Amino acid sequence: MKKTLLIFVLISVLSFLFLQSCQKNEKKTVSHEKLKVVTTLFPLYDFAKNIGQDKVEVSLLLPPGVEAHTFEPRPADIIRVQNSDLFIFTGKSMEPWVPNLLKGIDINKLTVVDTSKNINLIYGNHTDKESEPSHKHEAESPDPHIWLDFPNATKMVDTIAAAFITRDPRNKDYYAGNSDDFKKKLEDLDKRYKDTLSKCRNKVIIHAGHFAFGYLAKRYSLKYISAYKGFTPDAEPTPKGLAELTSTIKKYGVNYIFYEELITPKVAEVISKETDCGLLMLHGAHNITREEMNRGVEFISLMENNLKNLKVGLQCP
Repeated sequence: MKKTLLIFVLISVLSFLFLQSCQKNEKKTVSHEKLKVVTTLFPLYDFAKNIGQDKVEVSLLLPPGVEAHTFEPRPADIIRVQNSDLFIFTGKSMEPWVPNLLKGIDINKLTVVDTSKNINLIYGNHTDKESEPSHKHEAESPDPHIWLDFPNATKMVDTIAAAFITRDPRNKDYYAGNSDDFKKKLEDLDKRYKDTLSKCRNKVIIHAGHFAFGYLAKRYSLKYISAYKGFTPDAEPTPKGLAELTSTIKKYGVNYIFYEELITPKVAEVISKETDCGLLMLHGAHNITREEMNRGVEFISLMENNLKNLKVGLQCP
């Protein structure tokens, strides 16, 4: 009798341990079924989250609050990319460090997604007719801020969705449906920008930041003049350049100067004092602060706030 009871207890314990093991393995399997996605910049992070939703785990390589153009990946970043299923970046013009990062990774197991695919890049500071770029190579360099043209953003969404479907074909309809829903939001945003900015009394954006809004200005037929002649904020404008910008502000009767996110607006403040112009932010969405990340800020909401500030700054009805 005792022997039978002992065998029964032993079988019960083993059964319990087996079931616990199965449950743990089941959780691991469910977790592993989610696509692990690493993105470089915030727009890609937001696009990927909207497309993949609960089928993906998306992380942002760029730490919150770090300026995108000065970012350099660490060894831990390389490991994170290596352990992911998809690595999504904007393009070699925006992230020139990507080729070096990928050299140390087995890309046979990794899907690398270049979202500049199928996008017509613009070159040079084409909207600034007041002056030519200070160096020839700047005029020949492509503007990497492609997401600030919303039809371009739509193409980027298509590229990301296609990569998800290739990697996870079982959820093709899910990714395609989410992608379509998000593209409708971008189309609506584009329409609101067109309707609003076409009625502005002032068509000149004076930006006391690096040359980031060329695509947006071209899309909506605006003149765009930046304090920085290049596409990266790695050099302060010269005193001569600031003097020219001050003259341009007076010439066009500009009442507001726009400054960029994540950088102390020293240049904007100097020009504001010289011209009595007000200050408004124009968010390039390269990255967001930790507070914005915790608050769940999205690309669409950042662009909606930009439209509100443009409406004020360009005197739109």
